[in-house]
Amino acid sequence: MYPNEKLSEEKVFKDPVHRYVHVRDKVIWDLIGTKEFQRLRRIKQLGTTYLTFHGAEHSRFNHSLGVYEIVRRIVDDVFAGRADWDENERLLCLCAALLHDLGHGPFSHSFEKVFHLDHEQFTRAIILGDTEVNAVLRRVSSDFPKKVAEVIAKTYENKLVVSLISSQIDADRMDYLLRDAYYTGVSYGHFDMERILRVMRPREEQVVIKRSGMHAVEDYIMSRYQMYWQVYFHPVTRSAEVILTKILHRAKHLYLTGYTFQTPPVHFQSLFHGHAQLEDYLKLDEAVTLFYFQQWQEERDAILSDLCRRFMNRNLFKYVEFQPTNEEMKKLMELTTLFKKAGIDPDYYLVVDSSSDLPYDFYRPGEEEERLPIYLLMPSGELRELSRESTIVDAISGKRRTDHKLYFPKDFLDDLSTKRNVKKKIKQLLYE
Repeated sequence: MYPNEKLSEEKVFKDPVHRYVHVRDKVIWDLIGTKEFQRLRRIKQLGTTYLTFHGAEHSRFNHSLGVYEIVRRIVDDVFAGRADWDENERLLCLCAALLHDLGHGPFSHSFEKVFHLDHEQFTRAIILGDTEVNAVLRRVSSDFPKKVAEVIAKTYENKLVVSLISSQIDADRMDYLLRDAYYTGVSYGHFDMERILRVMRPREEQVVIKRSGMHAVEDYIMSRYQMYWQVYFHPVTRSAEVILTKILHRAKHLYLTGYTFQTPPVHFQSLFHGHAQLEDYLKLDEAVTLFYFQQWQEERDAILSDLCRRFMNRNLFKYVEFQPTNEEMKKLMELTTLFKKAGIDPDYYLVVDSSSDLPYDFYRPGEEEERLPIYLLMPSGELRELSRESTIVDAISGKRRTDHKLYFPKDFLDDLSTKRNVKKKIKQLLYE
């Protein structure tokens, strides 16, 4: 029977985070070999972060294998034989863990913003569509692709299975924090995952943590908090993202207004028209995207060629702090007018970028994106919500931190050979 079929010999992937990723199931091995999964090798896990932390060249492929390995260890080593765990869900958990990021596109978040896409919808489309991945999953059973898609979409009936892949302490977050810390070279993202796995327990609705493991969970939450502000929201990475977003906006605008490209954006056409076909989407990866950026450096359109040169050669925008108060918004309007006077298009060269994160939240029923809190399993057997036991977590619970920056091309403003007085006025406003 295919669902239970094992490889004649265990396959292992050497991994810098988990040491080894172990594969015994034929289904998992076949999924890894599909072209849709192999495409993840050509998509970086951290988008433009490599322009800030040069080690951050790891891919969604690395991360997907890592999430699979964490879930494999939980279901095979920690949950096996426990009362609330249904052994029949094992393969479903492993497949959902492996495939959870399948729909990510190149420089994922920037692409999603510009083209109004949702990588989770594409993940679902790949799992349910006419793909190699779907063919493998259908060999398990005709309804198996649907079940995998439901786990990833968080709609599957067994909430315990969903919580392994998607919760405030899940395999996805644990892998990306450790992996991203390793590849960026920072020390913030490290926490004792071994300890957390040892104290995890299955309950009907979700994974819970034994009270004795609370300090390891505190460490994990603080690691996540630090990684968001020191790595994921780094202002230089955001500068590169701003430029990338503007390149895509400009290319789309030029295409839709009939501009004749020297290198026509063949791979982007269905995206520019607002109806991205799965077939076209799967042909897009970061190698393809960077090829266009490389070519567009020579385009006749001054804005597109300049933005592409900036991205490819890391000549990024500078930034100043920005608070969206009435006074600052007035200043932004004035800057917009002055940029136009200086011959610098503010739509592409004066950009407010905001980042926001909620490190941990307790349960707020009915709110958008309800977050299930982390529960501690007390020695008495009762469950207590984490922030009620931990003063550290209580201090940051429910507190959203937001940061705003105003990005601009300092080199344009430093060139005083034209519009000297206007540029001086702009700099005065920016730096006052």
